Amino acid sequence: MISLTLNGEPRALDLDPEMPLLWVLRDHLGLMGTKYGCGKAECGACIVHLDGEPVNACMTPLSQVEGRSVTTIEGLSSDGRHPLQLAWIIEQVPQCGYCQPGQIMMAAALLNKHPRPTDAQIEEAMSRVLCRCGTYERIRRAVHRAASPEVQNG
Repeated sequence: MISLTLNGEPRALDLDPEMPLLWVLRDHLGLMGTKYGCGKAECGACIVHLDGEPVNACMTPLSQVEGRSVTTIEGLSSDGRHPLQLAWIIEQVPQCGYCQPGQIMMAAALLNKHPRPTDAQIEEAMSRVLCRCGTYERIRRAVHRAASPEVQNG
């Protein structure tokens, strides 16, 4: 049994400890927000938080989450009103939308470390998540918007 906290809830899983976290989330727990992109930790579509740090779920074996906290896009906000989710809507970030859960989770980790990030900090952090549609400028604007007190306070 592997024990962890998933989106704030304690869980115990009787699964292969070497199974990638991505497949645990999607195939065994029905959490479809975390996407499969490349399977090699190169695209960032599968970013989740492990104890608050962004990790690629496709390359993180279940054994590595024992006793730790995992947050997926579904756990970022219970009502979809996280400042990043609101900023993503206002700035009309998604085109195809496939990379967006990874983008938002990476941006959330960035804002946890740097509540008022610079363009350079945004570019460095977000470079771990590829966007085939090229919405990088909108992503940067959305991260800045989410960091503003107006969005955070309502």
